[in-house]
Amino acid sequence: MSMLTERLQVLISPAQRRRLEAEARRRGSSVATLVREAIDERFGNITPEDRRRAVEEIAAMKGRYLTVEEMERIIDEEREAAAGL
Repeated sequence: MSMLTERLQVLISPAQRRRLEAEARRRGSSVATLVREAIDERFGNITPEDRRRAVEEIAAMKGRYLTVEEMERIIDEEREAAAGL
């Protein structure tokens, strides 16, 4: 696992807290671990290797070539559109 450096505070209901704590006890893990796993499962766990491979695959495509900056801009725009921002 990578070094954890970001803190996030989330408000949940008492019922959600009970479910998380029960599942954490059942697995012998922490609630924080369950939350991180749920985030990775729902939104994916993209590694630097995944990113490098994706850039290589895009670069191998025929057609117009984009710079890394152009690709990042397009990706950011798509993420914002998907998030409704």
